[in-house]
Amino acid sequence: DTIRDLARRLAAASGACPLMYTGLEYSNSGIQAIRAVHTLFALAGQLDVPGGIGLAMPDTHFPINRSCNQPNPDVTTAVGFDKFPLYSKYRGEGHASSLVDAVLHDDPYAIKALIIHGASILTSWPQTPIWEETLSKLDFVVCIDRTLTADARYADVVLPATTMFEIDSYMTYGPMFRLRERVVEPVGEARNDYLIMAELANRLGYGHLFPATEDAMIRRALDGSGYTLEDVQEAGGWVKLPTPMMEYKKWQKGGLRPDGTPGFDTPTGKFEIWSTILEEYGYEPLPKYTEPTEGPIAEPRLAAEYPLVFNSGARPNNDFRSQHHGVPGLVTDSPEPIVEINVQDAAERGIDAGDLVEVLTRRGAVTFRAVVTDRIVQGAIEANMGGGTAVGPAPWREWNVNVLTDLGNYDEISGFPVYKALLCDVVKVAEGDKSARHRARNVETNTMVSPRRGDGGRERIYLDNNATTEAAEEVRQAMAPYLGAAHGNPSSIHRTGRDARHAVTNARSQISRLINARPRSIVFTGGGSEADNLALKGIAFRHADEGRHIITTTVEHPAILETARFLERIGYDTTYLEVDEWGRVDPDRLESAIRDDTILVSIMMANNEVGTIQPIKELCRVAHDRGVLFHTDAVQAAGKIPVDVEDLDVDLLSIAAHKFH
Repeated sequence: DTIRDLARRLAAASGACPLMYTGLEYSNSGIQAIRAVHTLFALAGQLDVPGGIGLAMPDTHFPINRSCNQPNPDVTTAVGFDKFPLYSKYRGEGHASSLVDAVLHDDPYAIKALIIHGASILTSWPQTPIWEETLSKLDFVVCIDRTLTADARYADVVLPATTMFEIDSYMTYGPMFRLRERVVEPVGEARNDYLIMAELANRLGYGHLFPATEDAMIRRALDGSGYTLEDVQEAGGWVKLPTPMMEYKKWQKGGLRPDGTPGFDTPTGKFEIWSTILEEYGYEPLPKYTEPTEGPIAEPRLAAEYPLVFNSGARPNNDFRSQHHGVPGLVTDSPEPIVEINVQDAAERGIDAGDLVEVLTRRGAVTFRAVVTDRIVQGAIEANMGGGTAVGPAPWREWNVNVLTDLGNYDEISGFPVYKALLCDVVKVAEGDKSARHRARNVETNTMVSPRRGDGGRERIYLDNNATTEAAEEVRQAMAPYLGAAHGNPSSIHRTGRDARHAVTNARSQISRLINARPRSIVFTGGGSEADNLALKGIAFRHADEGRHIITTTVEHPAILETARFLERIGYDTTYLEVDEWGRVDPDRLESAIRDDTILVSIMMANNEVGTIQPIKELCRVAHDRGVLFHTDAVQAAGKIPVDVEDLDVDLLSIAAHKFH
């Protein structure tokens, strides 16, 4: 039912687009999962339409001259072609995972030497011990990089490459070409890594094919674009191609195929749900789901021993893969690799925030620092990658997550390793530094409040909890840091700002679970009254061209009634429904009140005076059947009765935390 409901909502939406980052491709269903997403949106009519998945217009990217790049003369001889032929054909290269067999077993032939150029195999690829054995067996290894890598320990020659600050180069951004000018001179013997390869080509007798200076490289890149280097310099260092206005449904106009004919750039010219290319190569042609080969269904016995789902590869803010761990200012914020674990999973294992733990798979165990959070779903963990590097604090040099991963577990089409769907467990090794963990909580606050004792020294008993409740001690402790020293702006990029953003994100996630809403749909306000005010005025002003009629009841909270009266003073019309003897709104009465110019119905879920609970789901259905938006004030309901926005199907809902402990 959930799948059908989502599909119908996608098809009915006036523009819907998925937000996708890396992740799906690192599972056994990688390619097919990504195909399934795009197929769903295409079937729903959300492909290359306003608000849908946009397809780039032709001739909107700056044309870089790549004539000096040499194509692979025979990709069928590349290592891994027999296992991943489709990957090799479209990438024009071998598959890195097959390097192991070539070096260790001469399969399909022996590889004796390796140039590692701007890569870090030991921190990036699965099963580090196998790669250590592979690098050890090579006769000759060269590393070209900007920083010392773990791979460099196995190198016969290490060539230092310059950073982007030490060279003259260029960048393209869609139709724009921009020069990147040298800021400082190269440090030591560092050299532009492109020119390192050009000099190697020169020593081998092919130097005439490649630019030998940075100036010549930029001129070669611009050749054929209609611009010279002098043109770009005179224009202030950047130029931009004129670009056509965006057009949609380009398959109808020949905008997707190189030959300019209508259709898609596929063998059939159609959007291929049944992929003829996959069929030709012997793969499943439909985007079908493949169960993880190391998962609770495929291996239930293993899941009993390793009950958590392992994930790795999420990108934190202060490093990128194994880079930057030697930068003091960045490593201060992230001195150790961490593992994120759900609050419930941590409690079951006796793990507290800051504890030293081991993550275990059947391939090994690696130490991490525990971060206990409800931002990650129960039953899964996320472990930092990038450990095992040659620089930085000892934990970053020693705790390599890829000791836990499996080189033999991959997507059958792309060969991409599975980093997102393995089995693991987490065990506590040592308790963390509790004083450091709670340091932010020890914040003194100066508040002016009336004492708990009333006149005559008698203890005061507070009975007005329906208006507002006392904050729980746990809530005060959680809020205290952000009322004192940890007062960062969540939009700032410094550490205090990131801490504040983490707190806001975590709060949004908690609230979304309380009412079964998407975290991105949560909007924070100063309280329930402000939320009601924002809901009514926001809809009224946004939809004023469609109508100015609002329906509410005579028993609403003043936050609704006063806002409705304000809107009446500026030209809106409000209908106030009466309630029956039980304080409930009759759905038929609501149906009769809806007009062609009605834009919003607002009815509270639980009355703040007598506690009457309205049939919100039924009332909302009446409004939606007439195409009218529905808002409910659930301030008195949340935390006391179940509130599920998906089940209720409301468009807007107001809640406030101070109404319940």
